[in-house]
Amino acid sequence: MFKLNNYGTRKLVLDVCKNRLYSASAAAAPKTKAKQEPKRENESFMANIFRGSLVTKQVFPYPDVLSDEQKETVGGMLDPFQRFFTDVNNPARNDENSVIDPETLKALWELGGMGIQVPSEYGGLGMNNTQYARLCQIVGAHDLGLGITLGAHQSIGFKGILLYGTPEQKQKYLPKVASEETYAAFALTEPSSGSDANSIRCRAVKSADGTHFILNGSKIWISNGGLANVLTVFAQTEQVDKKTGEKKDKVTAFIVERGFGGVTSGPPEKKMGIKASNTTEVYFEDVKIPIENVLGEEGQGFKVAVNILNNGRFGMGATLSGTMKKCIEIATNHANNRVQFGQKIKNFGTIQDKLAQMSILQYATESMAFMISQNMDSESQDYHLETAISKIYSSECAWHVCDEAIQILGGMGFMKEPGLERVMRDLRIFRIFEGTNEVLRLFVALSGIQFAGNHLKELQRAFRNPASNLGFIFREASKRASSSVGLGGTDLSSFVVPELKEYAKNAAVCIDLFGRTTEAVLMKYNKNIINEQLVLNHLANAAIDIYAMIATLSRSSRAAQLNLPTAEHELNLTKALALQASERVIQHLKKASSGQLQTEKKMITAIATKIFDEEGSPLHRTH
Repeated sequence: MFKLNNYGTRKLVLDVCKNRLYSASAAAAPKTKAKQEPKRENESFMANIFRGSLVTKQVFPYPDVLSDEQKETVGGMLDPFQRFFTDVNNPARNDENSVIDPETLKALWELGGMGIQVPSEYGGLGMNNTQYARLCQIVGAHDLGLGITLGAHQSIGFKGILLYGTPEQKQKYLPKVASEETYAAFALTEPSSGSDANSIRCRAVKSADGTHFILNGSKIWISNGGLANVLTVFAQTEQVDKKTGEKKDKVTAFIVERGFGGVTSGPPEKKMGIKASNTTEVYFEDVKIPIENVLGEEGQGFKVAVNILNNGRFGMGATLSGTMKKCIEIATNHANNRVQFGQKIKNFGTIQDKLAQMSILQYATESMAFMISQNMDSESQDYHLETAISKIYSSECAWHVCDEAIQILGGMGFMKEPGLERVMRDLRIFRIFEGTNEVLRLFVALSGIQFAGNHLKELQRAFRNPASNLGFIFREASKRASSSVGLGGTDLSSFVVPELKEYAKNAAVCIDLFGRTTEAVLMKYNKNIINEQLVLNHLANAAIDIYAMIATLSRSSRAAQLNLPTAEHELNLTKALALQASERVIQHLKKASSGQLQTEKKMITAIATKIFDEEGSPLHRTH
């Protein structure tokens, strides 16, 4: 597991500041002078609550972007996709053999499953993010190992070509990766480069005539590494500053074909889970890459990498919501039939509590995932905090739900036959890859704090010339004063159905407290906040629970307004979540701003230092 020290934290903050929430469209847009470019307001709900501001466009009402034709298109794929996973694919056999049968993969290609989001003119299904997410749920419910093969191929493998590819690059590569059984992979991680992507050592040197690059180095833990014939590869390149003439190494992204020569891969890794997916080292020895295979701009590879990950990360929430549904189904079936002490165990309060809590987590995960996908389909540019939150929440909730399902089954859950032990092994990787949850928590907190800090600077500048900024100053002062004395503050009542107004108040209180706490810790620690990881973790945890509340309040209100058959159930799930999550938020925010946390930090540091010095637990002697 990647361990982030102070240097790593500072580097992460620097990267966050440089990339300002990693807007994919901003990175791809042509550069213009600042005076010519109007300021665009950040529409991210989560970014704005860090500064105590309520921007509801992305969350209320719950988005519903699919046209009737798009709903019909994805609806027509659901049954074939479902039948593929029930009639063709065998997840237990895939796991046992640590490989997916070639016939199974061929059937998936023929179904169009490997080119879901590739535009139809390039041979793909042309689906948007929300349609893709719906299919991801089916994948997650049946086989996460095969899901990694599919996801590594299209969520990140060739996603860079979709986002940054030139017309020529798209025309050349997208038909291959969509329907011609050409696998793609995303090659970023190296032995010395995990969460810190800027520290990669793989190097590409431009030829004297400028027609190609020569690539050397290696990558580790590459999903589809042994299968892929097209790889998105990131390497250091020497760049010259046009103004100063200074030479500096910067990461550049490349489209690399195995057919270029010099590309080899090691044997498949032996893994705890997702065994059916192909994971290998990939080696590059004097690989000649044509200049036209630079992806994006030279020296802008880091932005390309993070935008690919941010753009593809939303699918994890949808996939794992499907996994959680399946775990709940297995556990419910067992509880409905298992008899102990003369009655079915479904009558036991403990079992009821477990299944209810599992369903609450699944509902929140699903609500987040489809809120984000539909925001993306609405051409939102500000969703990167939300996708990070969704990834953290879904990976941790899915683990908990699977664990509880095993507990409900008891000894049977520990056996291979029900399949839950395989699901649990497969799930463990999701808290690690595409950004470890520890690093993503720091990303959430630091990105939000940076946004809030910039806003406070704006307020400070306004006070230098109050006569010209009275409106802005009065608005901010009024908002802060009313919140602090309970005279106003956030009001969500107009966004939810009457049955949820009291629960929306819980969320509103949390949002107000969150904004005040963020401001307080920023004032307290200033730039040293980057070293306060315990504070940042509490802020991130509070943010995650707030987004879960908002997503479910919005979705269940929509269900009630449309009088859906599931409306009452959705309202109950939301009410329970609001009660539980609001309590957690308040506790996290109290911890974040309390002096007790600093005392706790000193003790934690002392304990950890002793463990590091002893290279393990010092309690090796019997007293």
